[in-house]
Amino acid sequence: MSNLKKIVYLIVVLCFSSAIAGSYDDFFRALRSDDARTLEALFARGFDPNTVDPQGRSPLSLAFHYEAYEAARALVRQPDFRFDEPNAAGETPLMLAALRGQWELARALLVRGARLDRPGWTPLHYAAAGPEPRVVQLLIGHGAALDARAPNGNTPLMMAARYGSEASAWMLLHAGADPRLRNDDGLTAADFARSVERVKLARELERRAGESDNVSESR
Repeated sequence: MSNLKKIVYLIVVLCFSSAIAGSYDDFFRALRSDDARTLEALFARGFDPNTVDPQGRSPLSLAFHYEAYEAARALVRQPDFRFDEPNAAGETPLMLAALRGQWELARALLVRGARLDRPGWTPLHYAAAGPEPRVVQLLIGHGAALDARAPNGNTPLMMAARYGSEASAWMLLHAGADPRLRNDDGLTAADFARSVERVKLARELERRAGESDNVSESR
């Protein structure tokens, strides 16, 4: 009888292990194919939405890599999803959403309580370098620090002036971002704009910087 119990136990363990392995494979397959329905079914059965792949990459990082935005939304909706946990590169879910211009995902993360500001690179830096001015506006509206400094001294305005949408740069400027600031290489946002031949923007940044200097001197 004892041997029979052991055999039954081993069968149960093997079946359970096989089910876990199958769910694991199904999870990452669903991420790659942007299959939100399969993900929701896995979560309903108790699968952890924070499960990393064999290389340690977070599921949201993978979803963005595959441009699987329905899958990303399914992840963010899960109560147990760690919505503020950075990946191996130190990027939070909000930063990734901001860089990809995913306004709806960024808003959902903010509703859940994602941090706007953090030491070093911030979500606003990433949004400014991204393609979607609406995400920049969203973060500004929630009170993101306009002149946050990256480890190299870059500000969101500098990132927008060279890498992101030009509309984002104008938006940051009108919101009060300081065009006088210089990064660790001594460059201003105007220098960033000129490096990609955004001449009109560069001139306005220089004009605003000059006005700010005059106001400071008159005080």
